[in-house]
Amino acid sequence: MSTKSIGKVVLAYSGGLDTSAIIPWLKENYDCEVVAFAADVGQGDEELQGLHDKAIATGASECHIVDLKEEFVKDYIFPTIKTGAVYEGLYLLGTSMARPIIAKAQVEIARKVGADALCHGCTGKGNDQVRFEGAFAALAPDLQVIAPWREWEMSSREDLLNYLAERNIKTSASATKIYSRDANAWHISHEGGELEDPWCQPTKQVWTMTVDPLDAPDTPENVELSFANGVLTHVNGEALSAYQALVKLNTIAAAHGVGRIDIVENRLVGMKSRGAYETPGGTVLMAAYKGLETLILDKRSLQFREQLGLEFSHLVYDGRWFTPLRESILAAAEVFAQGMTGDVVVRLYKGFAQVVQRRSPNSLYSEDFATFSKDEVYNQKHAEGFIRLYSLSSRIAALKQSGGA
Repeated sequence: MSTKSIGKVVLAYSGGLDTSAIIPWLKENYDCEVVAFAADVGQGDEELQGLHDKAIATGASECHIVDLKEEFVKDYIFPTIKTGAVYEGLYLLGTSMARPIIAKAQVEIARKVGADALCHGCTGKGNDQVRFEGAFAALAPDLQVIAPWREWEMSSREDLLNYLAERNIKTSASATKIYSRDANAWHISHEGGELEDPWCQPTKQVWTMTVDPLDAPDTPENVELSFANGVLTHVNGEALSAYQALVKLNTIAAAHGVGRIDIVENRLVGMKSRGAYETPGGTVLMAAYKGLETLILDKRSLQFREQLGLEFSHLVYDGRWFTPLRESILAAAEVFAQGMTGDVVVRLYKGFAQVVQRRSPNSLYSEDFATFSKDEVYNQKHAEGFIRLYSLSSRIAALKQSGGA
């Protein structure tokens, strides 16, 4: 444990069992004032209701709940979409994208209240400890960071419950919690329970946001998304803010069971973990954006944008948002995004989101050139010379090998 004197610490507080125990633990072990901080990133009123009073009752001197919903979608989710980032081919980075904005707001609260330390409830096994502390290092290197799970002797839910009971601190948590979940406007993640065995199929109890695709409507539904310079502006013709648009897409897509994935991913700390994620609106939004790209970006531009997306997926997952590399990748993606104006229709049906219509004033698609019918603009004889030049290196190599050149 650090010997540096701590007067006031800001804790990233969720109201769950871990952070409920952390408040008295900090006061006992650091003899400091604890300020609770909670970020509203769209996880829902149920998780935020009563949070302030609970934090005070647990021993915090203050509790700040900051509304970050619009900023989260506009300044973190939408820029990530422009890069096309998908981690390991499936994960749409819901938890990963939320951590930098939460950490930034936590630092801002710390500056506001004059704190000299920051605290989080992340375990020493996961990615989030790296994401939070990487952000703290970039934004507030002068503030000490306290990570109780790396310091205290408690190692189970039972330990935490006993710790609170000994201090007569009430909690609604129980020892029988099955799943660990994390929700925001973009998604909800699920870990634990039967998911810890990769051979076990997720039961119906795992999923909480989307309808089971088997129970989804038998009639497909089309949803139209309109973009201006890479930004979603309308859903089904209705002008909406960034957050409002995502909420509407979530509602529409969840009813059709869209956005479920079950993956085994590589954590940054070296181990593999299995998680189930529900990202209904995000799945539709990403499909629509990439559908628009197919009209507008030429082959080499799309190839480079795909490379940007791969790089950015690891950058976000690995907690390196506040770096020059993030700024550079987003600057490159923004160049491509300036042409992303148009409309896309996505069909939703029993868990699938498929682009079925797309149009753009910046489209490079030309029916005159692409048609299989007779045309007057493309001379097919020209392809012979192109192919000979394109394959020239292969031809020379083969001739060398055969002794013909």
